[in-house]
Amino acid sequence: MRSEISDKNLYLTRPDMGRRLSPEAIDALKSQCVMNPDVQVVVSDGLSTDAITANYEEILPPLLAGLKQAGLNVGTPFFVRYGRVKIEDQIGEILGAKVVILLVGERPGLGQSESLSCYAVYSPRVATTVEADRTCISNIHQGGTPPVEAAAVIVDLAKRMLEQKASGINMTR
Repeated sequence: MRSEISDKNLYLTRPDMGRRLSPEAIDALKSQCVMNPDVQVVVSDGLSTDAITANYEEILPPLLAGLKQAGLNVGTPFFVRYGRVKIEDQIGEILGAKVVILLVGERPGLGQSESLSCYAVYSPRVATTVEADRTCISNIHQGGTPPVEAAAVIVDLAKRMLEQKASGINMTR
């Protein structure tokens, strides 16, 4: 799947288009994905494809296994090309997901192009979800938080979000 973006230049100059799925992706989502999951996992290259290729094999299997082991209904995981963080709101709204977890390649600064971040949000809605509603776990890579460890942290986070029916600044410790 992909956002409304068709190339890297457009991704950099039109961030608004990276926040929305292409019409084809919306159709695919509706026809190929589990509806109303407890947790929907999405992977996007964002600003660093290197971050995805370096980490997804070590984070995705334990993340999905941990969510299922916790007894959660996990949606169909998928990849979105040229996606921005806010795209998870549209995905969650279309699928009726309680929690959306977006694993995204971050800005390759300070010589670290393999840094992955997780943005998780409870009950996302395009019109009402704001950045403060998101919970972020950043610096996921071998030189930061190892992907396997991050997967365990994300599973615990998803469980807490579902228990508290909240994310971001609305969560309590």
